Amino acid sequence: MTDAAYSVERVPVQVAAAPAAPRPKLKDTWWRHIVALCAIAFALFPVVFVTSAAFNADDSVSGTSLLPTHATLSNFHDIVAGTVKDKSSPGYVDAPFLRWYLNSMIVAGVAALLTVMLGALAAYAFSRFRFKGRRVGMTSLLLIQMFPQFLAVVAIYLIVLHVGDVFGVIGLNTLPGLILVYLGGALGVNAWLIKGFFDTIPSELDESARVDGATAAQIFWGVVLPLAAPVLAVVGLISFVFTLNEFVLASALLQTSHHFTLPVGMNGFIDQQYGQRWGPFAAGAVLIAIPPAMLFFFLQRWIVSGLTQGAVKG
Repeated sequence: MTDAAYSVERVPVQVAAAPAAPRPKLKDTWWRHIVALCAIAFALFPVVFVTSAAFNADDSVSGTSLLPTHATLSNFHDIVAGTVKDKSSPGYVDAPFLRWYLNSMIVAGVAALLTVMLGALAAYAFSRFRFKGRRVGMTSLLLIQMFPQFLAVVAIYLIVLHVGDVFGVIGLNTLPGLILVYLGGALGVNAWLIKGFFDTIPSELDESARVDGATAAQIFWGVVLPLAAPVLAVVGLISFVFTLNEFVLASALLQTSHHFTLPVGMNGFIDQQYGQRWGPFAAGAVLIAIPPAMLFFFLQRWIVSGLTQGAVKG
């Protein structure tokens, strides 16, 4: 028999595409749009109100509306220039806004960076290693975070006061001392958060790297940290925003205007020190909102990415 007898005609098979899901009709989902619009309006109202007050020539809160009635840039000029007119007494007073701005950026940036790195190191040890006192240490970190911050203000003040007698660089009225205090308060909860993420990273990746001759440090820096970029971005952003807005500890530990952060310095615009200047206060609030917004847009691709996206390929 010839080969032609065994030849089979090949007929291309066409696979029908799955039908697209029908698009929901507006009459069925109208309530979702209303809820979304209400949520957006509720979230944007403070931003619009403060922005309007920043461009409004009237310094009173009661005279502020959603749209400024007398638009002006004098509030931004006054606060950036550093000399603000005092309503309680004639003349101008020094308000070094740019210095406060720089202090806040230094404190928030360094505290966020060290919080991420130290928290990641602690979380890696708790997640990957088994040692005596591991469970007690994790439980202690969690219990410490249960106490409110106000309970520790007096103790922290006394500790920093006495430590400053020995090491003046981290004593009262110093930015390094304030950064150390922020690190001690944030490491516990951040270490727990990062540890939970590390537990989801397959340990087989560590074993594969160890077979190739990698040390524990090489595994941490080259394997685990790149995969943990989403949680590190979240922890860094939360730490930056929290430190930037913190007022209680900063007001207790910083004593001179030259070392103030923005929350402490700008408090003078509404506590009668400068005669309740709500216009410059709102202008400063708008300016200080720029760095967190830029940081969020820079980190958003890590924040929304998957936990271990790209870690294991099929």
